[in-house]
Order: sequence, then structure tokens, then C-alpha cells
Amino acid sequence: MKTLLKLLLIVPIAFMTSCSNDDDLSSNGNPFVGDTKTYQLESVADPTISGSATFIENENGSTTIELQLSGTPSGGMHPAHIHFNTAAEGGDIALTLGTVDGDTGFSTVTTSELNDATSVTYDELIAFDGYINVHLSADALETLVAQGDIGQNELTGAEKVYALGSVDVPSVSGTATFSERVNGEALATIALDGTADGDMHPGHIHLNTAAEGGAIAFTFNPVIGATGMSKTNVAMLDDSSGFGYDDILAFDGYINIHLSADDLGTLIAQGDIGQNELTGTEKIYALGTADVAGISGTATFSERTNGEALATINLDGAPDGGMHPGHIHFNTAAESGGVAFTFNPVNGTTGVSVTNLAMLDDSTAFGYADILDFDGYINIHLSASELSTIVAQGDIGQNELTGISTVYNLATVDVVGISGTATFSERVNGEALAILTLDGTPDGGMHPAHIHMGSVATAPGGILFTFNSVDGTTGMSMTNVAALDDTTAFGYNDVLTVDGYINVHLSADNLGTLVAQGDIGVNQ
Repeated sequence: MKTLLKLLLIVPIAFMTSCSNDDDLSSNGNPFVGDTKTYQLESVADPTISGSATFIENENGSTTIELQLSGTPSGGMHPAHIHFNTAAEGGDIALTLGTVDGDTGFSTVTTSELNDATSVTYDELIAFDGYINVHLSADALETLVAQGDIGQNELTGAEKVYALGSVDVPSVSGTATFSERVNGEALATIALDGTADGDMHPGHIHLNTAAEGGAIAFTFNPVIGATGMSKTNVAMLDDSSGFGYDDILAFDGYINIHLSADDLGTLIAQGDIGQNELTGTEKIYALGTADVAGISGTATFSERTNGEALATINLDGAPDGGMHPGHIHFNTAAESGGVAFTFNPVNGTTGVSVTNLAMLDDSTAFGYADILDFDGYINIHLSASELSTIVAQGDIGQNELTGISTVYNLATVDVVGISGTATFSERVNGEALAILTLDGTPDGGMHPAHIHMGSVATAPGGILFTFNSVDGTTGMSMTNVAALDDTTAFGYNDVLTVDGYINVHLSADNLGTLVAQGDIGVNQ
């Protein structure tokens, strides 16, 4: 009897144990282990509240969604939903989640269908085109305490930040950040400092560089002045062409942020993006005073990602209202040459000109690397009708001066009161700029000058090199030194070792009268 009783007790236990083990096994006989995915929920109205949403795969195909927030006030009850689309776009409610208890910051719900009774699996939720909103209360749904994109809209962590510089309003500047989504689209976040409460600032991506200008390619949600922020989903251009994160990085474009919808002509921030982004590498050339005293400046060439360049000319002393044409010319300023490239004119009021540099005027490719080796110089002119008056000038590329120079004295000879110097300045390419400077020359005179063989003591010697004549009015002569008159190469280092001397003559008709003379090279 006792044995029968024991059997009756053992059988149900064995049966229950067997059933329990079967319930824990998946169809392939292995224990079921559901996947999980956690998304971040960022602060919105209250910066102290944030958290996460965890999606848990269940064996029966349903999904448990747990929200865990920190910083929620005690006693609060915070409704939560999954919405269609991205948070930047907004969308209708797709699924109602559990209400977050303010005391614990926690809520949970298990579901296998959306609010409209459409079935939805864990895998479908993980790939869902949606976002989560957590609201302040059932009576204040418009106030969000936390928010986050989910599914295919999740951010991968890859992002690109572009600077937006000040334009017409000096106090406003910022950044445009493009963050990659799992689906290849992007979240565009514009953040500006210096905007005012109540203002709304339209923004666009335009074709080409900011220096060139171009049509609108993409429209952002306006920047809210109170926060300085704008968030926009980037999936296609305004013409419906596909346009995602990778496209942005290679795009030929720039961003404009405008003062208002009624004043699009006033730009508060601007910046090149994509292939037009500046790498941070730049070259600055000095532009010295020429025919107009008090005007000088610089020409800065900044490298772009695509190998092109942004040319920025800055002049000090330019008169308000003037427009000053500018060009890159072939050869050195001392030699002169034809126009190779035309800049946008310098605005006299601001003293600034910005131009994109991609090709010469004859359509020959010409980028940042080409500038550094170019045989050229820059002229900035007084006006389009007075091109002969140069307001600033400077050698560039291989003709740039290294800063190394040697000065030789030119003493008085046959004409009392005339003397000066001969300065030879080294160029990057090894050639030299020769500047003869004389005091006491009569206005209107032109004084031929040469380097002769030998020394002053052994003169006369044959002519080795001919300078440009000294202008008596200015007392100046500028000549590029690259070869002797017989075409033998002759650069800066050769000047230092030449067995020679300089003669400056009274005139072409009176070469026998010397106004200045001095030994150079080994004879100094």
C-alpha cells in the first residue's frame, strides 16, 4: 500500500518536471534566450530627466518594452508612446507604452501588436521607423520630459560637425552637426550662439561653395531663436533625390542661416560643407602697398577637402564704397605678366573678397597645391575703370620671398647727393628679387643699372645682368633675378658669390655718368 502511494506521488512530480523543462525549450530543443535592445532617451523640457528604453524579445513572439528614467519627480505619472517617423519629423502615435511612475522612473508593457491591431514582432520593432516620447502628464502631453529615436532611426555614433561662421550679424555663429542613422539617413542639428528669443531663422543647404553661391538644395527646420537649435531629418533633397549621411560628406554645397523668412538677404551664419569643407591647411601671402599709400593686406588660400581652395583677400585702408578688382598674374610682380585668375572684387567697405579657386580663367585645373608652386603674383586694382592704379600687390607660390635677404651699399660717384642700396631677397624657387633704392634722384629721370664683372677697383668690366631702370621720381627699381643676360642661371645664392659690382647710370643717353656704384658678392 505504501509503495503504491509513493508511486502515485512520484508520477505527477515527474510529469510536472518534464512539462516545465519543455516550456523552457525552443523549437530546436535549446533553452530560449531572447534578444534585447536598449535605446537612449534624452532630456527635453527638463535637463535632469533622461533614461533608456529596453526592448526584450519573448518566447511567444511578443516584446516587452521597459522604460527607465532618472530624475522624475515623486508622484508624477508620465505617459509614453512610440511614434511613427523620426523625432525631428514628428508623427502619429503607433504604440502606447506603459506610463512611467515618477516615484520609480519605471514602466513596462508587453505587446505583439500596434495600437491599430497590426501585429508587430520584436525584429520589426528593432527595425521600426519611429521614436519614443515620454510626456509630463496626461494633461500636459505637449510637454516632453524625454525623447529618443529607435529602430532604423537610431544614431550609429558617427557624426560630422561643420562650423557656421558669422556673416551679417557678428554676434551669431555656431555649428551644423550631421549624425548618421542606422538606415543611412542623418539627423541634422544646427546649434547657434547669439540668437534672440522669439526669432525663427530659416536655413538651407545650397549648391556650390559659399564664395560662389548657388540654388537651394535642402531646407532645414528653422532655428528657434530662444534655443538657437534646429533639428531636421535628412533623407532626401528638396527635389526628392536620395540624400543621406554619406552623401553629405561628399556634397558640393554650403549652409546659409537667414535672419528671418521676411529677410532672407541677411545671413546670420554660413559655412561650407561636404567636399567644400576647409581642411585647416592654409597659406598666407602679404600684399604690400603699391600706388595708393595706406592700403595693404593679405591673400589667404585655404585648402578644401576636394583639393580646391578658398581665396580670402583682406585689405586695410580701402575706401568705403569702392570695389577693387583683383587678379593672379603670370610671372613675378617685378616682371609682370598676363591675367591667370580673376578674384571676386574686394569690397572697399569691408576690405574683404572671397573666391573659390578651382581653375584658372582658361579652365585649366588650379587648386590649393597648384597655388603653392605657381609662378605668379597678385594685383589688386583701384577700380574696374582704373586698372592701371594698383592698390596692393604681392608675389605668390614659387615667387614668395623666404625672408632671407642681403643688402649692398651703392655709393655716390659722379653726381653729388645720389646714393642708396641694392637689396637681394631670396625667393622660394631660389631666384631673387632685386630692389634698387636711391636717394636724391631727380623727378622724371630713368637710370639704367647693371651688374658688371669684376670689382669697382678693377672696373670697367663687362655687363653680366641688366636691372629694370631706376625711376627717378620714386628712386626705385624692382627686377627679378633668375638668369644672367647670356641666359646662364643666376639666383640668390649666385648673387652672394658673384665676382661683380653694380653701376647705376645717369640715363640711357649718358651711360658714362655714374650716379651710384657698389661692389657685391665676393667683392663686398
